[in-house]
Amino acid sequence: MSERFRKAAKLDSPSADKWQAIISNDSSYDGVFFYGVKTTGIFCRPSCKSKAPKPENTCIFQDAEQALQAQFRPCKRCKPTGRRLPEDDWIEQIAHYADNHYKQPLTLRTFSEICHGSPYHLQRTFKRIKGMTPLEYLRHIRIENAKSLLGNSELSVSDIGSKVGIPNTSYFITLFKKKTGYTPAGYRQSLSLTRTIEN
Repeated sequence: MSERFRKAAKLDSPSADKWQAIISNDSSYDGVFFYGVKTTGIFCRPSCKSKAPKPENTCIFQDAEQALQAQFRPCKRCKPTGRRLPEDDWIEQIAHYADNHYKQPLTLRTFSEICHGSPYHLQRTFKRIKGMTPLEYLRHIRIENAKSLLGNSELSVSDIGSKVGIPNTSYFITLFKKKTGYTPAGYRQSLSLTRTIEN
């Protein structure tokens, strides 16, 4: 568990009135408190129009400074610090989420809800900064993790596909070959051959 999430686990959960303010986007509570989302590491104003988190993933801060000290990052949508989050930092938030949640079924809409931005703006900005779309980045992360599992485990190809978030085996094989030039089985065989020659 990261240091941020260890700290977040100790923070107060929302009381009934604060939770009601969050789910109703009540602007009258802006400045009274801020809330953080433990799963994304982002904090918001109560009036933020982003998708409401689960209560158990939510923690309360008295002010923006407390949230920043707990290593939460300001929401790009509601700008709780009063400043725009730099786009490079915003995109790093999304990339970090993909790095840690690639096993889950993620879509562009999922990413946009998590990072509090529109799908169109996210797609365009992510590609400009990273040189690929969020979903291309996600596929890259999945294939890199699959390569690691093929070289360091005895798991079957279908099990590895499932473990990296691609449960459709035929699609996994097709995507893997497109990205690496090998089928998963062929890649594993080439690694084995390389190790034999080196020994």
